[in-house]
Amino acid sequence: MNILTVPVGGSYHRVADPDWSDPLDASFASVAPGQRWNPPGLACLYLAADIATARANVARLFDGLPYGPEDLDPVTAPVLVDVAVPDGEAADAYTDDGLVSFGLPNSFPRDARGDPIPHRVCQPLGRAAFDAGLDGVDCRSAADGGVRELAWFPRDRTAQEVTRRAFDRWW
Repeated sequence: MNILTVPVGGSYHRVADPDWSDPLDASFASVAPGQRWNPPGLACLYLAADIATARANVARLFDGLPYGPEDLDPVTAPVLVDVAVPDGEAADAYTDDGLVSFGLPNSFPRDARGDPIPHRVCQPLGRAAFDAGLDGVDCRSAADGGVRELAWFPRDRTAQEVTRRAFDRWW
């Protein structure tokens, strides 16, 4: 596999529970069954490239429910953590060429039939990016209305919390 890469780093956003002691703890995603780009055991921090994508990820949690995020108590609702990520290089799962080089259809996050591409397809690709020494996967968001995300592998580096915003200040 010839993985295309893109530079990453700078400002991203993390949706977090206000009770989390460390919203930048990447080990959360490593618990079985893992997440989209990381199999169990591989630490990964999922970040939104913009606030619209952060909102889309929260809204997705309420699909099919008779209430939505706007009905949440702002005190217990998700906070938005602005995060500074060290400069690095990630697998390109955002552009059409990057997706094809990564073995994914350019219709990602959906297949040719319009069905969501499952985590079991993406996890080995995330592992391949990690094994290739890359810092993550720069990808299209799977959340309706979302645009771009970064699945970041911290390795021996640390992302820094810049600011934290209460729900009613970012939603």
